[in-house]
Amino acid sequence: MEAFTAGEPDTGKALIRDYINATVGFEQLAEAASIDPKNLMRMFGPRGNPRLVNLSAVLRELNRREAVDFRVEAERLAS
Repeated sequence: MEAFTAGEPDTGKALIRDYINATVGFEQLAEAASIDPKNLMRMFGPRGNPRLVNLSAVLRELNRREAVDFRVEAERLAS
């Protein structure tokens, strides 16, 4: 998520793709998130552009299965 918020979506997609491959796998994740497996693979491919609704479904399912906890916190800027 840090890569996405830092303006590096290609890195973010690659990291999520690698994580999915190393854990639950695209087939099982797609079924659980109610997304077509091929669409899920494309979303996180080099030219993919995941919609927020699909990205949310994927992150929610990874959180449920893998106990991955995503948080967004404000960063305190130095004065």
